[in-house]
Amino acid sequence: MADVKCEILDTLLEFPDDGSKYHKELNLIQWGRNPPKYDLRGWSKDREEMTKGITLTKEELLFLRDQLPTIKL
Repeated sequence: MADVKCEILDTLLEFPDDGSKYHKELNLIQWGRNPPKYDLRGWSKDREEMTKGITLTKEELLFLRDQLPTIKL
């Protein structure tokens, strides 16, 4: 499988560092030539390595934002 290049266009949120190798970030990312999406995943401090994550369209992120208050934690 070919390497897919990604470009972080904007960092929206960095989760507090928990001392592990990776910290989570919510970024607006462009994967290859695809339209930018919102991306939540772990990144190493130098951003050379990343964990598995999820990507969301703007509509999906807004839906998640609106539904979070209804989730019983």
